[in-house]
Amino acid sequence: MDSIVIHGGIPLHGSVEASGAKNAALPLLALAILADEPVIYHRIPHLQDISTMMTLLAYQGADVTFDDQNRLHIDCRNADKPEAPYELVKTMRASALVLGPLLAKFRRAKVSLPGGCAIGARPIDLHLRGLEAMGATISVEHGYVTAEVPDGLKGAHIVFEQVTVTGTENLMMAAVLAEGETILDRAAREPEVVNLADALRALGADISGDGTDRIVVRGVKSIHGGDVFTIADRIETATYLTAGLITGGDVTVTRSNPADLQAFLRKVEQAGALVEIGDDWIRCAVQGQLQGVNMNTMPHPGFPTDLQAQFMALMCLAGDSSIIRETIFENRFMHVQELIRMGANIQLDGHTAIVKGVSKLSGAPVMATDLRASAGLVLAALAAEGETVISRVYHIDRGYERIEEKLRILGAHIERRSESENFVRGVRFVDEQQ
Repeated sequence: MDSIVIHGGIPLHGSVEASGAKNAALPLLALAILADEPVIYHRIPHLQDISTMMTLLAYQGADVTFDDQNRLHIDCRNADKPEAPYELVKTMRASALVLGPLLAKFRRAKVSLPGGCAIGARPIDLHLRGLEAMGATISVEHGYVTAEVPDGLKGAHIVFEQVTVTGTENLMMAAVLAEGETILDRAAREPEVVNLADALRALGADISGDGTDRIVVRGVKSIHGGDVFTIADRIETATYLTAGLITGGDVTVTRSNPADLQAFLRKVEQAGALVEIGDDWIRCAVQGQLQGVNMNTMPHPGFPTDLQAQFMALMCLAGDSSIIRETIFENRFMHVQELIRMGANIQLDGHTAIVKGVSKLSGAPVMATDLRASAGLVLAALAAEGETVISRVYHIDRGYERIEEKLRILGAHIERRSESENFVRGVRFVDEQQ
């Protein structure tokens, strides 16, 4: 198991380019199931979750290849296995995104209940209820969802009990080939949902209302192939901007979309940071001591839950205190104890964290517990005095493309260390799982 070693205390300066968004790319890959022709993908990030989704599509019979221009081609015309086995999806919750397209295309599907980060319950009940409203018969047994709809999906009016991004994306894709009109009320408004709708429209789907809480999909007989473009990763963008701020530096992220990060940029401006934006770039720089500001995570256009850990790390070194409330996931404060090991002053009260700024953090051995928590620990380590060793960094590989390389471009002292050897009571042995 690898670890990341960081020697902190160095202000980061410079410019890095945003990668394509993981959370946009995963549903974009799933939409290939619906297409009657090959789909060509641009700006697909090279991440573990992306590789898992590509492997899953290949398992189903799709032809999955990269060309000499690093474009990904997916051709599902010969796909004949509408299944997603546990062995392939156990590490990725987004695997549930294939359920709607498989059911729409093949009229049957068998998909393992997904795995992924242990940040709280993210049940797919809302997905299943929506598909049932569209006429599907669904059973859940032995960890698998089995669904069938012999006469094809029918349009329906679906009102989500709570905002769900993957639920919105799943049912939107299912509705593309359904008979009649489907209305999704209380739909997610995230940029990744809009990216998916844009891509589906480019391939022949009839969708309107994306970006609002009511999406209308009018079913079509088929969609064709074509080019699909992934938006910039707003979470990665904000993470690198925060890396500049937490170290007292000045960082610009290019090929990004400032409109997707308005809530984050407002908060760092309130904290006292300099924020400058252009058409496709964002710059954040320190102008003195940052001050603590309060923040609640909310569905888009509110402050993203995926940036809560990174923002908390920043607030650990801000003047005064801040109150951070997590309203999306019930178990997303697992990074708090690790930050405390580094010298942070944080008190938890249910879903609320009270962060009192300290003058410095100190390097320490810490453990990543999920994807975004690991990013928060990397940020804290960049600012901390001395060496920090972050273990279980396979989490970060699920969502950050070439993170060590990009941080080194900005001046960070960071390296990855392989831990293939363990020591127990003076006896050295090789971990057989490596």
